Amino acid sequence: MTPQQIAEHAGITFSKQEPGYLNLCVRSGKQLITSGHVSDLKGKLGAGVTVEEGKLAARNCAVKILNSVWNTHGTLNGLRVLKVLGCVNSTLDFTDQHLVINGCSDLLHEIFGKTGDGYHARSALGFVQLPTGAAVEVEAIFEIKE
Repeated sequence: MTPQQIAEHAGITFSKQEPGYLNLCVRSGKQLITSGHVSDLKGKLGAGVTVEEGKLAARNCAVKILNSVWNTHGTLNGLRVLKVLGCVNSTLDFTDQHLVINGCSDLLHEIFGKTGDGYHARSALGFVQLPTGAAVEVEAIFEIKE
C-alpha cells in the first residue's frame, strides 16, 4: 500500500483547509516545512497529563500535520520524513518528553515505514508553556522525492 492508502486505512481523513493567518505548510524547493501544530489536549505533562495521554496528543499533532502536507502536496505519496520537532508542555522535573513524541514518530513510521521514508531525525523538548495551553506541539520537514 502507498503512504496515502495506509493513512486512510488507519482512519485518517483529509479535508481542505482555508488559508489562515500563517501558512501551515510551505513548499521550498523539494521540501515541505510545516508550522507547529498543537494538540487538542490541553494540560501539562508531569502535572495531571500522563505519558500515554501525551503520546495520543503527539499523534493528534501528526494527523494535523499530515492534513496540512496533503493540502500543500495533494498526497502523502512520494514523500520522505526528514525532521520532527516535538515540544511538550511539561513541569520542570518531567523528563520523558522523548516518550511523548514517540506518539508522532510511531504514526509516521506506520505510514512511511520505520526503516524507509519514515526514518527521521527528531528533537523532543520540554517547554514551560505552549500556545493555547496545548499539551504538545509538533512541526515537521518532509522531502519531496519525485
